Amino acid sequence: MTGRVRDPGLQPERTRLAWRRTTLTCTVVAVLAGRQALQRGVTPQGVVAAGLSALVCVGFLVVSHRRIVALSTARPAPLSMRGAAAVAACTIALASFAVAVVG
Repeated sequence: MTGRVRDPGLQPERTRLAWRRTTLTCTVVAVLAGRQALQRGVTPQGVVAAGLSALVCVGFLVVSHRRIVALSTARPAPLSMRGAAAVAACTIALASFAVAVVG
């Protein structure tokens, strides 16, 4: 059984598509945060929260792009702990900034 080649099927493609959908969602949330901050009037709190949302979105884009590229290999490596921590931090930060913009 050692000579067998692993056939991952469509799982890597589904995972790449999931990363792309999540990236799109993150971008939409950051854009909506900026829009909400501008609709309520320009306040320092709203501008900072919208700017930080955009920064977190860029960070998430970097991590997701690296993961999408890694998934294009025949035998992709698992997501590192550092990458998982970065994604979790971006998600928590984006939620926190959303609360600051709405609140």
